[in-house]
Amino acid sequence: MAREPDKFPPGIYLVSTPIGNLEDISERQRRVLEDYDVVACEDTRRTGQLLARLSIKKSLLSYHEHNESARAEQLAEKAEAGERIAVVSDAGTPGISDPAYRVVRAAVDRGVTVYPVPGPSAVVAALVASGLPTDRFVYEGFLPQKGEKRWRRVDELLEEDRTVVLYESPHRVVRLIEEISNRTPSRPLVLAREITKLHEEFLRGTASELANKTNGKNVKGECVLLIGPKRMEN
Repeated sequence: MAREPDKFPPGIYLVSTPIGNLEDISERQRRVLEDYDVVACEDTRRTGQLLARLSIKKSLLSYHEHNESARAEQLAEKAEAGERIAVVSDAGTPGISDPAYRVVRAAVDRGVTVYPVPGPSAVVAALVASGLPTDRFVYEGFLPQKGEKRWRRVDELLEEDRTVVLYESPHRVVRLIEEISNRTPSRPLVLAREITKLHEEFLRGTASELANKTNGKNVKGECVLLIGPKRMEN
C-alpha cells in the first residue's frame, strides 16, 4: 500500500467530510485538513465546528453561491503559486450539489493539479442501501422548487429506466411522494433520511405505500429520495 508523503504537494484537494457520523472521517482526510495552508468551505461556522471536534486549528476561507466565481479564481491562483488548498463542503463530497465544481474548473484551466480525497457521500450511501438497482443510476440533484418546470421534470424522470437519486427538502418531500403516487402508484420508492445520524431511517415501498406512510407527517432532517426504474412498475 502506498504511503502518503510527509508533505502533500501544492494543488487543490477535494476533501470529503462526514455526512453525520464523525467516525466516518478517514486518517487521510484528517491529515490533509491538518497539513493544509487554506481550508475553503461553504459555511465557516459549520466547518469550524467540525475542525474543532477534530482538534484542528486552521484559517477558513468561505466559498458559496454568492462569491463562487471570484473565489474559485482566487483559490486556483493560490494553488498555482504553490499553496495547498483543501476544499470541503458542508457535508459529504465537494462538487456534488455545491460550488466546488467552479474551483475545480478554475484549477484545471490553470493547469493546477486536483486531488480527490474520497469519503462519505449521501448519494452513494442512499443508493447502495436502498435495495434498488445500482448498476445504472442517474443523480438529479435538487428539483426546481415549484411551478410547471418542477412537475415537468418529475414527469421526465419517471420515464427513466435507471434508478433516480435526488435531494429534496423535508418541507417538500411529502408532496413530491404524493405527486409521484398520483402519477405512477406502483413505482418503487425509497426515502432515505438522516443517513449515518442517530435517527437514520429508510422508508421503502411503492409510491402509493410511501404516500400513505408519510401523509400528514412532519418529515425532518436531510432527505434523499430514490425512484426505481420504470421497468420495476407492476
